Amino acid sequence: MKRLFATALLLLWGLTARADGRSATIVYIDGAKYYIHTVQPGQTLYALSRTYEVGEQAIRESNPSVATGGLRAGESIKIPYLSAVAGEPSEKRLRRAFDLHFVSAGETLYSISRLYGIPIPTIIADNPALDPIRLRLGERILIRRQEIGTENEAGSLRQWEEYRSSLNRVAAPGAVYHLVEPGETLYSLSRRFGTTEEELMRLNAGLRAANLKAGAIIRVPGVVVPSEEGGQLVAAPIDSMIRPDATHAGGDPFADRVIEAIDFRALRRSERLDVALLLPLAQEGLAANTNYLEFYQGFLLGLDSVRMRCGCSVDVTLFNTGRDSAKIARIVGSEPFRRARLIVGPVYEEELAPVILHAEQEHVPVVSPLAHIDGINSDVLFQLAPDAACKYEKASNMFGAEKRITLIYGETTDSLFEREVLPLIGEREFRRHDYRYEHPNEIAKRKEQEGATSAADLTPLLDNDDDNLFIILADNEIDVERILAALASADSSLSARGHVRPRFAVLGNARWNRYANIDRTMFFKDRVTFISTYHAKRDSAVVTDFDSAYIRAFGTLPTLYSYRGYDTAQIFVPAMYNDIEYDLESRRYTPLQTSYRFSSSEGRRNHVNGEWTRVNYHPDFTITIE
Repeated sequence: MKRLFATALLLLWGLTARADGRSATIVYIDGAKYYIHTVQPGQTLYALSRTYEVGEQAIRESNPSVATGGLRAGESIKIPYLSAVAGEPSEKRLRRAFDLHFVSAGETLYSISRLYGIPIPTIIADNPALDPIRLRLGERILIRRQEIGTENEAGSLRQWEEYRSSLNRVAAPGAVYHLVEPGETLYSLSRRFGTTEEELMRLNAGLRAANLKAGAIIRVPGVVVPSEEGGQLVAAPIDSMIRPDATHAGGDPFADRVIEAIDFRALRRSERLDVALLLPLAQEGLAANTNYLEFYQGFLLGLDSVRMRCGCSVDVTLFNTGRDSAKIARIVGSEPFRRARLIVGPVYEEELAPVILHAEQEHVPVVSPLAHIDGINSDVLFQLAPDAACKYEKASNMFGAEKRITLIYGETTDSLFEREVLPLIGEREFRRHDYRYEHPNEIAKRKEQEGATSAADLTPLLDNDDDNLFIILADNEIDVERILAALASADSSLSARGHVRPRFAVLGNARWNRYANIDRTMFFKDRVTFISTYHAKRDSAVVTDFDSAYIRAFGTLPTLYSYRGYDTAQIFVPAMYNDIEYDLESRRYTPLQTSYRFSSSEGRRNHVNGEWTRVNYHPDFTITIE
C-alpha cells in the first residue's frame, strides 16, 4: 500500500504547491528558469512578488497578458526562478551518493531516465541547473544511486509528458511543445503541423535533421488542447469535445419517416469482414488531429488482438472525413466504402445522415464511437458514449434513507452538477453549507472565542454519529481542493480528539480529474466517488499490458482516445461473427476496465451504451470500480 501511495505522489510531482506557497512546477524556457504558478482568486502582483521574492515588473515582463490585462484567477503564469547561490557538495560526497552521467550526442532526458530506470523528477531535482529539453553535449548529470532501477518505461513516459504539459500551460501564442515520436523527421513534422523545416529549426535553436531524436521535446506551431487525464487514473469524459449542441443543430433529418427494424446477418468464420473507419484526421489547411490518430492506433491494436484470438480475416479502410460533409458524400459513393459490412464513424452527428441511409439499405451496423446522438433515430446505429439518463444508477445507494446529505457550496456554483444531483435527492431532507476560505490561523482564533464559528471549519459537519454524504458543488479548482482538504483535516482532528470516527463519503464531479493542481491524495482521504464515462487504472494488469503494447507499437503512451479505439475493435469485430444478429442486447462487454451494455429506450431504435463507471477511492489508498 505504501508503494501505491508513493506512486500516486510521484505522478503529481509537478502539480502540487510547496509549503512556502510557491509552485513546485519549475521549467526551463529558452534557457531561463521559471515557476509555473496558477493564479488564485484575490491574488495580487504584490503578493506574488513577496512569495517568490521577485519584482513585480519582472513578472509583468515574463507575462504580456498580465502586463495588459492584469491577473486572472485560474490562469497559469511564468515567474522567474531566482535561486540563491550555494556551495556545490564535495566531490567525495557526490561520489558517495551519485553516479555521474555525461550527455552524449542525441540523448534526451527521457532516454537517460530509461537508461538508469530513474524517475525524471529525481534527475531534475538533483540537477537544478539542468535545462531538461536542451541538454548540452558533455554536460554532467547527477544520477542518484538510491533511485536507480525504481522507474519503468511507462512511468518515465508519463513524467516526460507531464513536463511537456507544464510547458504548454504557459506556451507563447501560436507555438506549443511536441514530444517527438519514433520515426518522425523534420520533414514529416513540417507536413503534420503545416509549416516548414526551416521554421521548425528557427523555433528550436540548434535543431537539425541529424540530431532530431525520438523522446525529444520541441516547439511546433499549434494551440494547446487541455488534457482530460488526471493523476494516477484515466477517468474523465472522453466525449467532452463532442457535445450534442455543437454537432447537430438541424434537428432529426428522419423525423417524418417510419423507423424500421433492421436484421443483421452474422458472418461465417471463413468470411472476410470489410470495415470502413471514418475519422476527421485532418481538415483542409489545418494540422492533423492527434486525438483521432490515437483512436485509429488503438483500433489497430484491438484488431490485431481479435485476429490472433479468433483467426478471422478483417480488412480496414481508413477514410479521412476532414469534417467535410461533401467529402463524406463522396466517400459513401466509393467502392471501398460500399463493400464494408461494419462502419465505424463518422464521429460527428451532423455527418451521419448519408452514412445511416446507406447502412439501412444494406443492413450494415454503424458505430458512433465518441458522440452523444440526439437527432438521429435508426436501428443500425450503436453509440458507445453512455446514456446520460443512466449516469447515476450506480450511485443510487449513496442516497439511501439513512444518509445525512450535505451540499457544500463555494464562491461559485457548478450549476450543471447541481441540476444532476438535486433530482437524486428528491424530497429528502438535506443540509446546505456555504464554504468561505479563511487562513488556518484565523480559524484557530475563532475557536478560542466561545460560540464563534467559521464557514471554513467543516468539523461541525462531521461531528455526528450519522452516515454522511457530502456533495461539493463549488465550481473552481481552488475551492474544490480547499473543501476536500478541510474535510480531511476535520476527520483527522475529530479522530485525534477521541471522537467516534466520522462516517462519510464525497460524491465528486469527474471534471475534477482535469484540474491541473488539485492534490489527489484528498480523493483517498475523503472517500471520493466519481461517476465517469471511462476508467482505466494504470496499475491494473490488463491496462498495463495494453500500455506496454501501445508503447512498443507507437512509441508513446496511450490516451483516452486510444483506449476507446481499442474497445471499439474488441467489441464490434467479434460481434460481426455472432452477437450482431441479436443487436448486442443483454451482453456486457469489458475489453479493458470500462464496461459497455447496449439497449434501446422507449421510442428510440438506437442501441445506446448504458454503462457508466463508478470509481471509489478508499482511505487505505486503494481504488475500486463498479
